[in-house]
Amino acid sequence: MTSYENQTPPPPTNSGDDNSLALLVHLSGIILGFIVPLIVWLVNKDNPNKAFLNDQSKEALNFHINVIVASIVLSIIGGILTAVTFGLGAFVFIPLMVVFGIAVAVFLIIAGLAAQKGEYYRYPFIIRLIK
Repeated sequence: MTSYENQTPPPPTNSGDDNSLALLVHLSGIILGFIVPLIVWLVNKDNPNKAFLNDQSKEALNFHINVIVASIVLSIIGGILTAVTFGLGAFVFIPLMVVFGIAVAVFLIIAGLAAQKGEYYRYPFIIRLIK
């Protein structure tokens, strides 16, 4: 028996294809929302060789679920504020939604760049519903 047989195998490394696909999973949210992360996660969730891609797909999917919920809540609050102030709330609500959209795009780009490097990225300020 050689000494190599007694050692545990090294952890699998991420392939360049997985890194590129993880980049696309994150960046696709700018246009397509949660559809691409959901499809990639469902296709790869049972494949142990795709652990990095599976993790990043779940992270992107969790982020998009949080963005959808936050958008709905902000829209309800903005609608109530606009109704109560006879339209003046729109001057607060519209810039707030623009800032929110820019922040979402920035987080998606940061996550995509980290995934391209093979780094496990975690979005801040989200609730992870899919574990």
